[in-house]
Amino acid sequence: MKILNFGSVNIDYVFHVGEIARPGQTISSMASERYPGGKGFNQSLALSRAGAETFHAGTIGPDGLWLRRMLDEAGVDCTALRTVPAGTGSAFIQIDAGGQNCIVLNGGANHENTRAFCEETLERFSPGDILLLQNEINEVGGLIDLGSRQGMTVVLNPSPMNQDIFSYDLSRIDWFIMNEDEGQRLTGQEDPENILTHMTKKYPRSSTVLTLGEAGAAAVCQGRIFAQKAFPAKVVDTTGAGDTFTGFFLARLAAGDGIPACLETASLAASIAVSRMGAGPSIPTLEDVRARR
Repeated sequence: MKILNFGSVNIDYVFHVGEIARPGQTISSMASERYPGGKGFNQSLALSRAGAETFHAGTIGPDGLWLRRMLDEAGVDCTALRTVPAGTGSAFIQIDAGGQNCIVLNGGANHENTRAFCEETLERFSPGDILLLQNEINEVGGLIDLGSRQGMTVVLNPSPMNQDIFSYDLSRIDWFIMNEDEGQRLTGQEDPENILTHMTKKYPRSSTVLTLGEAGAAAVCQGRIFAQKAFPAKVVDTTGAGDTFTGFFLARLAAGDGIPACLETASLAASIAVSRMGAGPSIPTLEDVRARR
């Protein structure tokens, strides 16, 4: 089973601050770095490091060729990662003393995908293969329709959450993987169990995974609810933790693991990621995760 991640690639500019800036406030950073990033990039890296046969599709600018090399070196097939004149997408990230973050995105080349490019890319995949999507690129709605009609298993991580999400045909989604805030905005519910129950009623053919931060994670699949406690970790940087979870969950699902095992492995991988700096660089390997058990 192949996994096609049609997603974003960003350059992350990270600023370390005492506290995240409030509206109208100007602050100075204590340090800054440049990292590879983008939800698509991070999730492809996590998928590959978790052992999945991973293909990344999307669009970068000439300034993002070093990111392509990183994916290549990680074993990700980048045949469908094309280069256009526009600048690569970017993210400006504040990280406070407690490791929490605030992120501003600039789409750049991530919004240069064409319908023809999407169609050409998906033609290379078969029914049963997995199509993973986030909401940092254009043509997400079209990709959902194309993947569903082709018989692929369509997975949506509805992040960043905005009004575009509600214009997509979400009834075609096989798996939602999202955090608590995204779940609340999709369902209008606040309690995690209510979010999962409401998702089942609203999208009866779909399964849902809900990440809950320090409270762990939960999932509903074929009417059964599964829960997973979080693993303790010294939090250094939460950037990319959700992407790590997504990649490891899907990789283990594709490998045939049951839902409880997928949740456990993904949660353990995320706990390792938050203890390291950066998004892409913090993602562990499957060997790292197994050694932590």
